[in-house]
Amino acid sequence: MNAAIHTALALFLALAFTGVAQATEKVSLKARGITLNANLELAKDKKLSDGVILLTHGTLAHNEMEIIKTLQSLLKERGHNTLAINLSLGVDNRGASMYDCKTPHKHHHLDAVDEIGTWVNWLKSKGAGKISVLGHSRGGNQTARYAAGKPDAAVDHVILVAPATWSQKYSEDSYEKSFKTKLAPLLAKAQKLTANGKGSEMLENIGIIYCSDTKATASAFVSYHKPDPARHTPNVLKDIKIPTLVIAGANDKVVKGLPEGVKPLVDGKNLQFKMIEDADHFFQDFAAEEVADHIDEFVKN
Repeated sequence: MNAAIHTALALFLALAFTGVAQATEKVSLKARGITLNANLELAKDKKLSDGVILLTHGTLAHNEMEIIKTLQSLLKERGHNTLAINLSLGVDNRGASMYDCKTPHKHHHLDAVDEIGTWVNWLKSKGAGKISVLGHSRGGNQTARYAAGKPDAAVDHVILVAPATWSQKYSEDSYEKSFKTKLAPLLAKAQKLTANGKGSEMLENIGIIYCSDTKATASAFVSYHKPDPARHTPNVLKDIKIPTLVIAGANDKVVKGLPEGVKPLVDGKNLQFKMIEDADHFFQDFAAEEVADHIDEFVKN
């Protein structure tokens, strides 16, 4: 064995012995005919029965994006097990990469709510103790929608990190700015098709979410672009009966009006709000540490 190989092997064994080299466990399940994927991290000396935090990523993203991986790592350091789910977005066995805008869009905003519930059931089947649900950005709104429905009794905390906000005017203005066309006529066409039982009909050369010149089913287009006050996460908070923590970044330019929408609802008990100074939408560097500290304190209480 040459010296280089011997050194590499020794380093690997040393890391494995200390636990540093332990990789995230990739797990999967079958639901509604497709494979869903997730990354499971167990903290040192912890089992699923000790509880777990389920993380949901944002718009057309994935469970290995920086903020999700960072939170998994920081929460593990603080003794928390985590499961970062990868939303299928209608794609079987979807990998950890951004959704390809050219792939026809057949997914819906509320598909994520069902998938969160599916993973909660999976965690319970594996013997998980108390479950906290966490979502970032659009995933924050989807997590809130799950929690405002009929969440499993095992779910005892809700954490919303820069959850999505919405207004009809902003939605219409941003659509026209992004795609150089008005939203209303396209939405009316898609709504008519959907109402007539033709929601699976594909619309060609259309903009949806932030993807331009792509294809989308009429029902998918309606799901993401119809007027929907529940996409403004502060409107959903009153319906969540589980202790909830909302975290915002002071320099967040992505979600509009989050602090203004949440602060009047805060009671310090069922709903808490934390503002992270010098943080943008993705809470990088020291901001991520502060987010993890707030989550740690919240979940332990």
